[in-house]
Amino acid sequence: MTETVKLRSLNSAEKRRPSLFWVLAGLILPVWSLMVRYRFTPSSRLPQSGPFIIAPNHFSEVDPIAMGAAVWHLGRAPRFMAKASLFKVPVLGSLMRATGQVPVERAGTMPSRDGQKNPMGAAAQLIEQEAAVVVYPEGTLTRDPDLWPMRGKSGAVRLALESGVPLIPAAHWGTEKLMPRYAKRIKPFPRKTIEVSIGEPIDLSKFKDRPLDQKTINEATSVLMDAITALLAELRGETPPAERWDPSKHQQSETGRF
Repeated sequence: MTETVKLRSLNSAEKRRPSLFWVLAGLILPVWSLMVRYRFTPSSRLPQSGPFIIAPNHFSEVDPIAMGAAVWHLGRAPRFMAKASLFKVPVLGSLMRATGQVPVERAGTMPSRDGQKNPMGAAAQLIEQEAAVVVYPEGTLTRDPDLWPMRGKSGAVRLALESGVPLIPAAHWGTEKLMPRYAKRIKPFPRKTIEVSIGEPIDLSKFKDRPLDQKTINEATSVLMDAITALLAELRGETPPAERWDPSKHQQSETGRF
């Protein structure tokens, strides 16, 4: 198991800038801190300025809160890509819009300002604002029985290749004790420890001059998922499975039994 250490919450120009994040941090973090403590690997750092995409693993419904708080502790204000339907929820939708969260339509596209579907519209706007965007490359909670990252989807890699901004892998471990996968309730006590590891930006240079077709996207996504899995393996002190869980193959094998 890799070494993790307590990290004092970092300050930055973005965090010092008055915003609704101040209000949210003031309301959420004190309560959250009663339930969890963070430990980061010594090498865990995030750029303190400029845009980037951070791609973490995902196995609990509370992961977005956990990763959002981690990004805040590391000096940046987190933005997420979230289902467009959430923006229609009273109060929640207003908060999400005010904090610059990114609405994603069911088909995987994001509405532009004129209402047309634009695959890069809202995300490109965040990049222009030099924002930190959290994208879950698995798209949903992992189906792997032992909570290892499963096969990734194209969103994070496609966004990175099309925008040219850094793509940073991340892994965390510990939220499964706070709220197990598919559980309906949080288990706040005793206080849980969440370990976080932030990796170096993924080197996507070998894909730069290639056509952005499915083959390129799949190869680049595999590189990203390998990096996330390696970070998680260090946190857990365990060896990941030789083959990544593939929901489509598993579904086919289950169907074949009948």
